[in-house]
Amino acid sequence: MRLAELSERSGVPTATIKYYLRERLLAPGRRISATHAEYGEEHLRRLRLVRALIQVGGIPVAAARDVLAAVDDDSLDHHMRLGAAVWAIPHGPDPDEDDPVTEAARRTADALLEQLDWGFGRELGAQSPPYRMLVAAIATMDGLGYPCDVAHLLPYARSAAELAVTDLDLVERYEQEEEQVEAAVALTVLYEPVLLSLRRLAQAEESHRRFG
Repeated sequence: MRLAELSERSGVPTATIKYYLRERLLAPGRRISATHAEYGEEHLRRLRLVRALIQVGGIPVAAARDVLAAVDDDSLDHHMRLGAAVWAIPHGPDPDEDDPVTEAARRTADALLEQLDWGFGRELGAQSPPYRMLVAAIATMDGLGYPCDVAHLLPYARSAAELAVTDLDLVERYEQEEEQVEAAVALTVLYEPVLLSLRRLAQAEESHRRFG
């Protein structure tokens, strides 16, 4: 397809597509003349991913480029490629190592992972952006005096484990490994606002049941 058709099918203006090409967020098309190129279904799929990252996720272009580099890194096995691509998505803040509660928060996080028997998460530890974000979150709650011990965190972790099964079931609907990696990234970004909104709706329903 030509650039105009790619724009029409993707809903992305041609000027924006050209910008994505300049910023190396989208691979060049197959050159068919000095001024024209052809684009395939893989370009259409990549445009949808770029839109999810930048327009929905609000991820800066430089960070989106890092995510896409991880998506395209076929030197990794499938599991590590999925992890690298999702981990490249910007996460929350890292723990403050100067904060005295950080070490206690790290012990809580480790105890939680051990209780869940999440050996892979324990093995990666501080290499994992989600692990560092978890430590920072626990440290913040602890510093403010809110409950954040293993017993309080376990129900959230177990719910997350169930969600992970649903996530990967959805990713596996895509046939090709590259499509699965792209879907894992896009769905991580797109479903986070869904999860947040559903949690708040569920809280409202439970509050009505208890107190309404």
